[in-house]
Amino acid sequence: MAEHKITPFKVQVSDEILKDLRERLERTRFPDEVPDTGWEYGTNLAYLKQLVEYWRTSYDWRAHEAEINRFAQYRTEIDGLGIHYIHEPGRGPNPKPLLLSHGWPGSIYEFMRIIPLLTDPAAHGGDPNHSFTVIAPSLPGYGFSDHPRTRAMNIQAIAEIFHRLMTDTLGFKRYCAQGGDWGSAITSRLGEVHGDSLYGIHLNLLFVGGRRDQSSELTDEEKVFLADMDHFRREETGYQWIQGTKTQTLAYGLNDSPSGLAAWIVEKFRTWSDCGGEVEKRFSKDQLLSNIMIYWVTQSINSACRLYYESRHHPWRPDTNKRIETPTAAAIFPSEILKPPRAWAERAFNIQRWTVMPAGGHFAAMEEPKLLADDIRAFFGAMK
Repeated sequence: MAEHKITPFKVQVSDEILKDLRERLERTRFPDEVPDTGWEYGTNLAYLKQLVEYWRTSYDWRAHEAEINRFAQYRTEIDGLGIHYIHEPGRGPNPKPLLLSHGWPGSIYEFMRIIPLLTDPAAHGGDPNHSFTVIAPSLPGYGFSDHPRTRAMNIQAIAEIFHRLMTDTLGFKRYCAQGGDWGSAITSRLGEVHGDSLYGIHLNLLFVGGRRDQSSELTDEEKVFLADMDHFRREETGYQWIQGTKTQTLAYGLNDSPSGLAAWIVEKFRTWSDCGGEVEKRFSKDQLLSNIMIYWVTQSINSACRLYYESRHHPWRPDTNKRIETPTAAAIFPSEILKPPRAWAERAFNIQRWTVMPAGGHFAAMEEPKLLADDIRAFFGAMK
């Protein structure tokens, strides 16, 4: 292992923070709502009242704090920025190092159910030869990592930090990488510039370019994708615009009001998951609140949302004229935000595995941890 300062870490939220949270929840001033509109205008008032009441009276943070702390965690410093990460050793004869990268509005809590499936497959009916040592960092500005204080902490910068974490800090000469949401962009960037250090990349959201031949007739698959993308741009990108332009203004409300923070985040878990409009078909209140709590107790909603600003003003996109040649696997979940045609993905990536999943959505590691873990193992397991 390289000589870098690594400090063991445990999540330990003070009683004062939890007391303050309860008091704020008790003082929630709920807005009005147009009757009989469900979630059409955003987070449903009746549901949020239920969630806040459960949070205030029944939710046990200490139990979920212990759930997170069952995994080995550390902090280190890279380029002056403190980075938190889970580092859970694999239980097998030769576990490969696997970098897991989350996105927004997720956190390392997304990986609570999938980490044991990856580190100890034999305990879950799998092959011990396909185990992984999992490294799951909190993105800079997210959770228990430091809040960046400089501009341009974008996809390129985070990819470099994570590469240095894996190679310089932890001493891995070669590693696997997997991600969804922002984690997919970070993983794709790693494949673009650090392919020599990777076994391959595994993605459950693909960022691809557009059509190259504008004169050809659209296929049915392309028509569906373009219609879905148009709908998403029209109806679902308000959060991107405010987080990408005036995120500081938004932060005053979300950092001050736990109920407001919950409303902002839980709507995305409902809209982007394979829940059929009933968010608790996919996530329990405890799961939703534990993810929200990580933003609340670390006051990281502002620094997390800033990634949208930095990515809008300092963007990264795959080079449409140059394919990412690192071996790539794509796991396509039916309720993912966008599902590009395979032909488009193959122009952008060296697709070696393409799995159309029977269920699941944007938060694949939480929604369908076994499906995702099995696909990760199948892709990387045969690699030498």
